[in-house]
Amino acid sequence: MINIYIVAAFWFLAALVSTVIANRLKISMALMEIIIGTAVGFIAFKAGFFQKLALDADWMKLIAGLAAIMLTFLSGAELNPDALKTKFREITIVGLVGFLAPFIGATIIAFFLLHWELRPSLLAGIALSTTSMAVVYAVMIEYGFNKTSLGKSILGACFVNDLGTVIGLGLIFAPFNYKTLIFIAVTVVMIFVLPSLTNFLIKHFAYKTAAIRTKWILFILLSMGVLAMWSGSEPVLPAYIIGMVLARTIEKDNFFVRRLRTMTIGLLTPIYFLRAGALVSLPAILGSFLVFLLLFCGKIIFKVFGLYPVISTFKKHKKEKWYYTLLMSTGLTFGTISALYGLTNNIINTEQYSIIVGVVIASAIVPTLIANKFFLPDHLLEKPVLDDQLPDMIKGK
Repeated sequence: MINIYIVAAFWFLAALVSTVIANRLKISMALMEIIIGTAVGFIAFKAGFFQKLALDADWMKLIAGLAAIMLTFLSGAELNPDALKTKFREITIVGLVGFLAPFIGATIIAFFLLHWELRPSLLAGIALSTTSMAVVYAVMIEYGFNKTSLGKSILGACFVNDLGTVIGLGLIFAPFNYKTLIFIAVTVVMIFVLPSLTNFLIKHFAYKTAAIRTKWILFILLSMGVLAMWSGSEPVLPAYIIGMVLARTIEKDNFFVRRLRTMTIGLLTPIYFLRAGALVSLPAILGSFLVFLLLFCGKIIFKVFGLYPVISTFKKHKKEKWYYTLLMSTGLTFGTISALYGLTNNIINTEQYSIIVGVVIASAIVPTLIANKFFLPDHLLEKPVLDDQLPDMIKGK
């Protein structure tokens, strides 16, 4: 048991260092955690201590998986369905283009230029068609864009993009059977029933018991996650839908949302991002660097040239257009999930898996760094409220 505590302490030290460096360099904390994780994984591999990082330990997978679920839930909770009605056309078109352009482009590159077989080529297209809801939402929260019209557009389009990825993966590779129908049926029922159940719980038990709303949300998310995995889908998909369904309820209590974010970003997401970075095999990427570079450039080019003209019809400010486009060009959660699915089901081999995952994680880093460095729409930013200022603000009310 002591080894688990030692490893956990080490990873949170890495998270602490990442936060300090990110603050000094003025870049996203999530991106720095991925970079630090990659460096740690490479050094540990060279020193022969890679297995001691416990990346495949059950407790590590649980925390990382729960982080992805909570980030997706919170990003969905930012999207009140009433507010999205006016953006439905925009997020649908941008999301579909964001999925189709890199899917077609990466598949063509893998099949015709890299001479991969058809199934591995299609898998590469699916994995590289994604956006990174985890990275995008972390950046939105860090800069405060989640409350802006631009932020809601980006989050909504990310959902449509990744929904296309999930559906594409299911239609091409995963079997559609009675389990899928059960999952869809239960999800539809939850959409209609969950708001009433949650409001009843809040009315009768909230503010009288210890964090019952947090326990309720974790129970629902994990239960639906189990059902999603049983049906052959992914637990992050129902998390996003549940977040949207409960958006009206959750937005009524800002401090409750802040507590959920603190738990997620303080405890869960450092493990998620650090682990994602550590799983990148730099030797495998360097050994096939031209293949890696071709797929990476292909994803970014097809994303940018597909999305920028479309986004330009909805956004007129130059920084907003490029920021929107670049964040939609990221990838992480669904990309790595798709790659792992391909490896587990013998669709791709280990080398192809390492290259695809490397491209996915690089696409989480490079576009976001460029976006935040050169195209940050700072005209939308407000002065942030620091956590240590909250008591004085509350007292002043």
